[in-house]
Amino acid sequence: MSTLSLLQERVKHALKGGRKQEVRALRVLVSEIQLAAKDSGHELDTEQEWAVLRKERKRRLESIEAFRAGGREDLVAAEEYTAGLIEELLPKQLDPDELAALVDRIIAETGVSTPRDMGAVMNAVMREAGGLVDGKSASRIVKERLSG
Repeated sequence: MSTLSLLQERVKHALKGGRKQEVRALRVLVSEIQLAAKDSGHELDTEQEWAVLRKERKRRLESIEAFRAGGREDLVAAEEYTAGLIEELLPKQLDPDELAALVDRIIAETGVSTPRDMGAVMNAVMREAGGLVDGKSASRIVKERLSG
C-alpha cells in the first residue's frame, strides 16, 4: 500500500472518530503528496512520497522554532502534532551510532581524508542509507570525521 493510500485511509478513520486535528494534519500531507505527483507528471513511488514527508517534517520543525521565538505556543502545539504524525509514517531513522558506523565505513572504503572530500562521502551515505538518514545529522558526523 502506498503512503498516499495509507494517509487517505487514516483520514477516513480520523473523520469517523471525530479527531479534527488529525484530519487537518493528514489532509495537508495528502495534499502535498498529490501536488508533488502532479508536479512530477506521474504517480510517486514510496521513496518519493517519503521525500515529500521528510520535507514537510523539516518545514514543521522550522515553524516550531519560529513560533517559539515569537511566543506562539498555540501554533507550536499544532506543528508538533503534525511533525509527530509524520514521524510515525516515515521509516525509523538510523540512530547516531549506526550513522557514525556507516560514515566511518564509507570513509574507509573511499579512502578520503580531507574536508574537501565531504561531498563524495555525503553522496555515498545518502545513496546507501536512503530515507533512513537525516542529512543534517550525516553532514555533522562527516564533517567531524574529516576535520578531526
